[in-house]
Amino acid sequence: MRVAMTTLTDIQEEYAFLEADDRYRLLIDLGRELAPMPDALKTDASLVRGCSANVWVYPVTDNNQLSFMADSNAAITKGIIALVLKTVDDKNAAEILGTDIENALAPFDLKNQLSSNRTQGIPNMIALIRETAARYAG
Repeated sequence: MRVAMTTLTDIQEEYAFLEADDRYRLLIDLGRELAPMPDALKTDASLVRGCSANVWVYPVTDNNQLSFMADSNAAITKGIIALVLKTVDDKNAAEILGTDIENALAPFDLKNQLSSNRTQGIPNMIALIRETAARYAG
């Protein structure tokens, strides 16, 4: 299964039709599509707290757009990261602050689809993205 889906809506439509095992495969494929994050950026400062796996998120700005490089040492977690990042793709800091990330992810029902240790860090990652956007918007 190759996931060349560009929008969160495309991914959600595909996800809705899949059985649990295929949903895991979809998440793993999404994680593989993340741009590689240089090891030099995987520092204590970019580490997201409260995740069972190691998750790093690093802000990147380009032409007033704020994006994030991210990585994880766990394949499914990396896919969840990719979903979160899809909610804020191609937005500036102010737009990211106005994005209801949790609502955008609601159709994926991650809390019921995945074990709690796979989803416990999502709120922390979202908080880090919002804090970063607030710094850049301010």
